[in-house]
Amino acid sequence: MNVTVNGVLREFPDGMNALDIAGELDRELKKTALAARVNGTVQDLAKPVPDGSQLEILTADDPDGLRVLRHTASHVLAQAVKTLKPEAKLAIGPAIDNGFYYDFDVDEPFTPEFLAAVEKEMARIIKKNSRLERFELPRAEALELMKDEPYKVELINDLPEGETISFYRQEGFTDLCAGPHLPSTGRIKAFKVLSAAGAYWRGSEKNKMLQRIYATAFASKDALDAYLTRMEEAKKRDHRKLGRQLDLFDIFDEGPGFPFFFPKGMILRNQLEDYWRKIHRKHGYEEIKTPIMLNRQLWERSGHWDHYRENMYTTVIDDTDFAIKPMNCPGGMLVYKRRMWSYRDLPLRCGELGLVHRHELSGALHGLMRVRCFTQDDAHIFMTPEQIRDEIKGVYNLINEVYGVFGFPYHVELSTRPENSIGTDEMWEMATNGLRGALDDLGVNYVVNEGDGAFYGPKIDFHLEDCIGRTWQCGTIQLDMNLPERFDLTYTGPDGEKHRPVMIHRVVFGSIERFIGILTEHFAGAFPLWLSPVQAKIMTITDRADDAARALQQKLEKAGVRTEIDLRNEKIGFKIREARNMKIPYLLVLGDREALRHAARRTRPRLHARRRAHRPHAAGNRNQSALRHQSHI
Repeated sequence: MNVTVNGVLREFPDGMNALDIAGELDRELKKTALAARVNGTVQDLAKPVPDGSQLEILTADDPDGLRVLRHTASHVLAQAVKTLKPEAKLAIGPAIDNGFYYDFDVDEPFTPEFLAAVEKEMARIIKKNSRLERFELPRAEALELMKDEPYKVELINDLPEGETISFYRQEGFTDLCAGPHLPSTGRIKAFKVLSAAGAYWRGSEKNKMLQRIYATAFASKDALDAYLTRMEEAKKRDHRKLGRQLDLFDIFDEGPGFPFFFPKGMILRNQLEDYWRKIHRKHGYEEIKTPIMLNRQLWERSGHWDHYRENMYTTVIDDTDFAIKPMNCPGGMLVYKRRMWSYRDLPLRCGELGLVHRHELSGALHGLMRVRCFTQDDAHIFMTPEQIRDEIKGVYNLINEVYGVFGFPYHVELSTRPENSIGTDEMWEMATNGLRGALDDLGVNYVVNEGDGAFYGPKIDFHLEDCIGRTWQCGTIQLDMNLPERFDLTYTGPDGEKHRPVMIHRVVFGSIERFIGILTEHFAGAFPLWLSPVQAKIMTITDRADDAARALQQKLEKAGVRTEIDLRNEKIGFKIREARNMKIPYLLVLGDREALRHAARRTRPRLHARRRAHRPHAAGNRNQSALRHQSHI
């Protein structure tokens, strides 16, 4: 048979599987191979490769290969738990970003001691290097096999009639699974059980709370060690801890998912919002504000009532259903409809810092990263079809400029039409081609995520990388031809007739709250000078320098430097340590020498004092020897 391997056409015996083909190509490749991609589909190495196929041998260097390794590790985890606690009922155990998990129904929460025992049992299973065997059963036999596993029975019953019901078996342990998997457990070279937490079955708070074990796995110990080091660093940078330590923000039990911002946090937030307004003015945007609550009719018209209802907070006013907005776009439609527009008026760029509310499950909430109310830095651009590419490129350049200010590298993903979409095939094709064409014009490298677009249009997503290698999805550009249709938006074209505008939804920060959380962790709380809530702190060694400290604070504040003063009767070393813990960029220490200089200036003749008033920075220059700079990271 002829098979194209990594772009090269080669001949192999008929019916050969991917693992044996890897051995024909390179003995070392056979040892490190984890799975195969055949004609674009990831499958087991043991499965025969059809004649004429496109074949890629996947190792841990490929995300799909690493995902297969972690999926197999989740089966090893499940086997270990069932060995130690046979009464545990199995739920699901997928691979996720940076690891995997498995959910179990047990009477008592897992303890740290039990997790240690699980890790030890997993090591035994992996060392034994048991083969993973795939087999399929008819529905009746599958149900009989899983009769003691109620969650597996539910999953089988949910499968469409005629769909293949497959299982994987290793060392006497069998699990319902579509695969693919490693050839044997021994290919998991390094793993770590991380933690346990509660999780609702199928993510619904209406269902039973299960116990979830999180873990991770890699193809080498070095890769695992590097990951665990990053995890330890991430703990130090946890924005929830730093938010309290630096007195920036917090979330209280009285409002789960609803963040509180304190005075210093508001300084940080306002600096970001001021920058947002400045750069949007530069790029031709006008700022608007739309109501936080609108009636049901609007949300039905936009499609949110049918497609997003479970995530919306609703109420009744004067016998009419209302919803607190989960998104800003329907209000933006009404802003456009307030008057008639000509093609000469377009593109129309409207920006909004809009507060939205979304009902998130309590188990999904996480500091500022996942909340129930947040401020989207939204913008909606209305344009003619001919302006699509240029406007998308303009948005891309704006986002690129913003991320450059913060020093974030990023990668781009293009997400296409999902299953629950609205609109015609023609609309989706034009919208998708518009986004793809703009990215191609800009020469941007991007990954295509098939079926991951919004229900109303395709999108471009920006994934930021922070200083310890984690990625965060923030900016997005969504091209929408459906909402202008639903709201009957029009403009007058050159022919004097009415035409339908095309619309872009886009955010840069994503949400102000989440972006602050990301910045807090990225900078470990030591923000760049322009963002720091307190830019300088003046501390005195003796109370004789108090007047000098107050005078210096006044001058710095007048010059626009956000300054605090510490006149407490404490040792200077203690004051400095405390200021460093608060991540203040500049520390200024005043003692007797500065006090004497300040007193001397106050006793000089009035005429001389007036002359010196024309040199406002002179005092600051003489105090440069006392300037202490604290490094940001």
